[in-house]
Amino acid sequence: MKKTAVFLVLISLFAACKKSDDVPQEFIVNEDPATYKEIASLNLGGLGAAEITTFDPITKRLFAVNNGSVNKIDVIDIANPAAISLIHSINLSTYGGYVNSVDVNNGKLAAAIESTNKQNPGKIVVFNTSTYFEEKVITVGALPDMVVFSPDGKYILSANEGEPDASYTVDPEGTVSIISVENNYSVTTLNFTSFSSLLPSLKAKGFRVFGPGNDITKDVEPEYISVSADSKTAWVTLQENNAIAVIDMATKTITKILPLGFKDYNTAANAIDPSDRDGGINFNPWKVFGTYMPDAIASMNYNGVPYLFTANEGDAREYTGFSEIKRVKDISLDLLAFPNAAILKQDNELGRLNITTTMGDIDADGDFDALYSLGARSFSVWNGNTGDLVFDSKNELDVKAKELGAYDDNRSDDKGAEPEAVTLGKVGAKTIAFVGLERADAVAVYDVTNPTTPVFIKMFSTGDAPEGVLFIPASKSPIQQSLVVVSSENDGFIRIYKADKL
Repeated sequence: MKKTAVFLVLISLFAACKKSDDVPQEFIVNEDPATYKEIASLNLGGLGAAEITTFDPITKRLFAVNNGSVNKIDVIDIANPAAISLIHSINLSTYGGYVNSVDVNNGKLAAAIESTNKQNPGKIVVFNTSTYFEEKVITVGALPDMVVFSPDGKYILSANEGEPDASYTVDPEGTVSIISVENNYSVTTLNFTSFSSLLPSLKAKGFRVFGPGNDITKDVEPEYISVSADSKTAWVTLQENNAIAVIDMATKTITKILPLGFKDYNTAANAIDPSDRDGGINFNPWKVFGTYMPDAIASMNYNGVPYLFTANEGDAREYTGFSEIKRVKDISLDLLAFPNAAILKQDNELGRLNITTTMGDIDADGDFDALYSLGARSFSVWNGNTGDLVFDSKNELDVKAKELGAYDDNRSDDKGAEPEAVTLGKVGAKTIAFVGLERADAVAVYDVTNPTTPVFIKMFSTGDAPEGVLFIPASKSPIQQSLVVVSSENDGFIRIYKADKL
């Protein structure tokens, strides 16, 4: 080979290496996702003291929402994850009401803080993760319930739920705020007014607009956000509305609403226990539908298709001025649809089951022709482009919780194990989903390397009512092994879990 050719090859190799260095690569640590076990815990103060956490790899600190005695963010040193300690607290009482969410990117901590009057605009406050100094206060929509950085760090997004007051006379708009970090934190807040004309067709597919006034702009309640790895698309759960919204980040517009439809419990695979007074945990098919109504959402790309993972918790509107739920025994059942209505309304049958009264009276004659309960007692995978259901865990979460001895039969009449949190992470060469079960006090672990065919791996117990499940990849972990952090709002504990190396 001539010297010129050799020189050109070397230049090419150098350029390739430099390009590789410019783009951080995930390194693989071979770990067994079936072996996650607790290695440390920390009590932050009881009820409301541990809700959502985020991790800063620069300082090796966890930042935990604490709405216990004082609204604050607790700072936890996890440089040694087996011996964690509280080192500081950022007092947020001067900024407004409850802190609802936190996220970290590149040394910046963003906190979502609702107003003292929840119907007024809330705030996103940005702090330096090393000094804890305030860097910026940004006004967003009412009741910012979740905050997240885009993966490229250029944007902060806030899901502003816009809940009504107790009398339901003041109902702010549900909105999503997009904050440009590089443009001095300028903010664009999006509402759902443009979808008003599409409301009939959206409702026909399972989208719910049902509050007093039937106003989509006020009735929509954004809950949780996931942003694609390339930071080009965001997906927002509209929990009470049983839908997911799609946002184009380049144009900062809401491009779609994806209604999620309903789940048929009248099949063996979807069997549920609808009663807390039937003498045990008994899963059977019932002539009832579940309304997915997801809380948390996570996303991944597989073979060029975005897939969305949702924790189908369900949530009812219960206010002094308006309440949608009743037990089956307290409503009238259509005798053609339910010829055994008298039996079904007994407590050990369907009588105790909570259902929404906003759907099911198909012919508007005052009795119910169909029953719709809240949530789907599952996690699901959806096509992020079309909204089509790709996978549902059916009743596996409830069944596995029962096998673990963690299923709370007192919640059978409501939402079962109540999946609330979901997060994804790379464990070795596999993509793993972690699903937090609020009422089973547990986390389910699934192999979702192929998101169209998730496979159950294990379920492990956590603290009381896990609200947040955080995955720290090995590449960012203080010990170069993946960690799972679970924050439990009822007992105020942060718990850290680690898997065994292979």
